[in-house]
Amino acid sequence: MLNDLKQQPADALLALIKLHNSDPRADKIDLGVGVYRTGQGDTPVFAAIKAAEAKLVAEQDSKAYLGPEGDMGFVEALMPYIFGKQDPAMGGRIEGMQTPGGTGSLRLALAMVKRAGYNRVIVGKPSWPNHNQICADLGLEVFEFNHAAADGSTDMDALRGALGQAQAGDAILLHGCCHNPTGIDYTNAEWDEIAGLILDSKVLPILDLAYQGLGQGMEEDAYGVRRVLAAVPEALVCYSCDKNFGLYRDRVGALYAMVVDPADLTRVMSNGHALARANWSQPPDHGAAAVRLVLADEALTAQWLDEVAEMCERMRQVRAALAAAGKTGGVDLTPIGSQNGMFSIIPFTPEQVQEMRSKHGVYFAASGRIAVAGLTAANIDKFIAAVADVTA
Repeated sequence: MLNDLKQQPADALLALIKLHNSDPRADKIDLGVGVYRTGQGDTPVFAAIKAAEAKLVAEQDSKAYLGPEGDMGFVEALMPYIFGKQDPAMGGRIEGMQTPGGTGSLRLALAMVKRAGYNRVIVGKPSWPNHNQICADLGLEVFEFNHAAADGSTDMDALRGALGQAQAGDAILLHGCCHNPTGIDYTNAEWDEIAGLILDSKVLPILDLAYQGLGQGMEEDAYGVRRVLAAVPEALVCYSCDKNFGLYRDRVGALYAMVVDPADLTRVMSNGHALARANWSQPPDHGAAAVRLVLADEALTAQWLDEVAEMCERMRQVRAALAAAGKTGGVDLTPIGSQNGMFSIIPFTPEQVQEMRSKHGVYFAASGRIAVAGLTAANIDKFIAAVADVTA
């Protein structure tokens, strides 16, 4: 009976958005929503996407279904950026399909893992909340290890320990770059070690690449994914275009499977297609078609890459400004300068989080996660002063 359903807790981020919107102060600061913002506080449509959408409107001759695999031109156009231009399909061992955003990709990957007989997913803590949420909904056990050490670096000992305890039927879910929520990424040398550890442990890697280009650059941010794929026999890669193409509302993502024998791909992907059919039937077309058109046009591709580089540089500038503040009140902001991507965590107490909201009008997640791009030249000094005040 429907009235037997249990009340579910409200989404914390949505509640935070409401709190910020209802605050009448003109100088309030929103560091909760995970979208990119310019130095003026806007989240614009990419110029390259605008041009592609104009072309799409003029030339698209049908809105007929594409099938559960989605726009395969889009899926294949992304592959050189993810897997490298030399042989993006790795000798025919990699194939993909379109999904509704990175979340759809993760849902599909974890459902495939469950269907293939895996029982447990090793996940770094903290992680993006939806990782554990999807696992729980699918009945997959989660085994957590600490992602970050006390000094603000990655906790490689914890990762080594987790993989040392891995069992048959385990998968491991790793952020490819721009870790959400900490901003603390593995170094290239650490990825080299991780690739070997995964190979030795025989776990299945699921690599979540949701922010490529927003950390150190498009090529640099793909290092970890490529390094792991070069070492292991099989893997799943979840990809999102929502951030690096600014297509949040259009929900644009892809799932890729790498197998040992190219002959296995048809069977593996047939499961992906069947699961997609049972979940959303067909993925939304518009955003993926726009990405395909951008990547098919050299001038639009160059424009898009410039726009991504501009985003990356702005967030690096914000991080540098926070790091320059150094010891601020009772916290040290210096480590933020060496972190990557859209998010970082500042070790606020729950009381300090509330005081930042009530006293200073600064809104961010209860975990202390801030959306770095929400800081601008106009508000960063206010933020730093607020941090000093509540943590002193």
